[in-house]
Order: sequence, then structure tokens, then C-alpha cells
Amino acid sequence: MSNSDNGSELPPGGGNAGGNAANNGSSRGPIIPKSPNEALKPERVPDPPRRSKKARSQVIIFFNFVMTMLVLVCLAGAAIFYYALSTYHGPGPLAANTNFVVREGAGIAEIASSLERNEIISDARVFRYVTSVNLGYAGSAEERRSLKAGEYEIKAHATMQEVADLLESGKSILYSISMPEGLTVRQMSLRLKEDEILEGNLPADLPAEGSLRPDTYKFSRGTNRAEILSQMHAAQQKLVDQIWDRRDPDLPIKTKEEFVVLASIVERETGKDDERAHVASVFFNRLQKGMRLQSDPTIVYGLFGGEGKPSDRPIYRSDLQKETPYNTYKIKGLPPTPISNPGRAALEAVANPWRTKDLYFVADGTGGHVFAPTLEEHNANVKRWRRIETERAAGNGSRSRADEVVDGQPDGADAEKPAAN
Repeated sequence: MSNSDNGSELPPGGGNAGGNAANNGSSRGPIIPKSPNEALKPERVPDPPRRSKKARSQVIIFFNFVMTMLVLVCLAGAAIFYYALSTYHGPGPLAANTNFVVREGAGIAEIASSLERNEIISDARVFRYVTSVNLGYAGSAEERRSLKAGEYEIKAHATMQEVADLLESGKSILYSISMPEGLTVRQMSLRLKEDEILEGNLPADLPAEGSLRPDTYKFSRGTNRAEILSQMHAAQQKLVDQIWDRRDPDLPIKTKEEFVVLASIVERETGKDDERAHVASVFFNRLQKGMRLQSDPTIVYGLFGGEGKPSDRPIYRSDLQKETPYNTYKIKGLPPTPISNPGRAALEAVANPWRTKDLYFVADGTGGHVFAPTLEEHNANVKRWRRIETERAAGNGSRSRADEVVDGQPDGADAEKPAAN
């Protein structure tokens, strides 16, 4: 009987499939048709092949762990490096320009923390570590650079790099203090003491009168007062030496000390540059003729010293007779010390005075002086000056006082006359 008669039909190609399976050595049996429900069920996934003993070795596992950690560390390091550099070179949080002070002796850690506290930078650690590398902290001590003490103006939104460059440059904010010509040592010291930016105390023993140079001195916050005083002293010594070396060889004064004394008197007699050398010539002419100098500023210094005369206190005729070592109405020659700190113009005028025959001068009413070689001419000039003073007093509703001394040499009986030949 045929297969069809038994009611079991082979699927199409079944014979070939069976033959192929047999030829391939497959253990799978004939394909059995499934019901729709069975066809929808997922087939069982075969188990994965078991790892070899070599793959399960503890050494291999540890090596894989180490490599994984190295990769993670490198990735983290790259991320930190990128964050540090982008933060270091990116705009800072500072909204407006501000001043920042680096104290003397401050280290980079302290500076970084202070910058962050003042909201100048966003991350103190980034500033500290990157700046340390840039300054060569990883190298030898000779190669290291540093951040300088001082007060700095930080621009708004400055990067950490810009802040570090500024602090390394030392280009701090500079303040200044001016010392006009003709001040005494005590008056200059008082200005130093009253300056709120300077620090520290002045020495108990101040320099000698006439030994400080009048000038404008620049300094940064935190500079010591004694340091400025030393600068002034050194500058004056240098200036005096330079001008003394270029002096007229025919001067009647022979020492550098006398040179400074006379320059200090000329400095106090006139503030006009174009007549200092003329005033100096009057004093030299008087010295050569044995006449007293009769300089009003020497009276003031003898009475009030380095403190200076009160501005509302005139010089009275009675002051001319007061015995002090500085009163050139009473003494002959020069006072024992300078009466002020002379500037360059006064020193130059005394080193190279005009050559004149004038022996007297008095104020001319315009801020300068009028000069005369004889007492007769001088008396006329003084009379003219007193008339100007009287007219000014009348215009101000006040009255001129006859007991006040004129600005210049006195007239009449008070005037010094040349010695008879």
C-alpha cells in the first residue's frame, strides 16, 4: 500500500530535507508542524558557551580592572584639565573694577583664597595650582617667580591669567606725596606722618635740616614712612654733590655745608625762579663787604624753629633785636645750620649767582622784589613799598602797622651799611 493510502503525506520537499539532514549528519529529526499557539511561543535560547579557565584567571581579572581604572582616571584627568584651563582663561566673576591688596610675605595659597573671597576669581584651587605651575614652582628655587606685594587695580571680568600676570609684574597702584621747596625737616616729617597710605613710624632722630630733597615721591600702599624719608635724604645728598661740583670757583663760601645754608635762606626769601640768582648775589656781596645778611626768614627760624611761623603772625620790628643763633640782624655771616630744605633752583642759584653790585632788595608789590646797590635807592624803594601796603590796607578796611617789618632788607636806621673803605 502507498503512503498516500495510509493518510500521511510528506511536506513538499520533505524527502530532500530529510536527505539533506542525513547527509549533513544533523541530529535534528523531521520537521513537525506546530499549532498556531505553539508557533507564537518563544523558543528557548541556548546557554552561552562557558568561559575558558584562562578567561577566569584572577590575574586577567585584575589586569582588566586596572586597565578600566586607568581609562577612567585618564578621562577624569582630561575633564579636570579642561575645566581648569577653561576656568583659568575664562572671564572672571568680578562685576566692576576693584583694588586688591597683596600683603608683604603672602603666599600663593593665601592670595588665591583672598581673591576668591573678594569674588575676583571663581575657584581658588584652580588659580593656586595653575599659577604655581606657570611660576615654575615645580622647578628649582632659582627658576621660581613670585607674586609681588602691593595694591593692584583689577579690571572687571579679568581672567585668572590676567590677574596672575598683573600680580607677578608688580605694577601696583602708585600714590604720591609732594614736598614743596622751603619746608623744614619737621614740616616734611609731619606730612609723611599724616599720609594715610604710608605705614610705619618715623625714626626718633630726624635727619639734619636742609638734608631732604623737596620733590614728589611715588610709592605703593604699604610703603614705610622711614623708607620715603631715606629716599628724600639720599636724593638731596646726590643733588647737592652734583651742583656743588659745578659751582662758580670764585664763590666766597668754601664748604658744602655753607653752600646749603645759604641756599636755604635764598629758598625762603623768594619763590620766583628768575630772581633767586639775583637774591643770591645780594647775599654774596654783603658777605664780601662784611655786612650782616639781615634776612627775615632767619629771624623766623630762630624764633619758631622747624615748626614754622603761624601764618597770621607778622614779623615785628621788635623781633629784629631778639638774640638767637639764627638772627642775621644780630650775627655776622651765616647761621649755624640751614633754615629749610632748598630745592634745585635755589641750589643752582647759589652755586652760580648773578654778578651784580646790589646790596639791598625789598618787595615790589607784584610778588617779586626790587633791587638796589645803595642805601639811598633802597630807602626810596622801601618808601614806595610802604605806600603800596597802606593803599592795600585801606582797600581792605584795615590799617597797616608801622611796627611790622617790610619784606626785604630794612630801611633807615635799621639798614646795614657797607663798611667804610
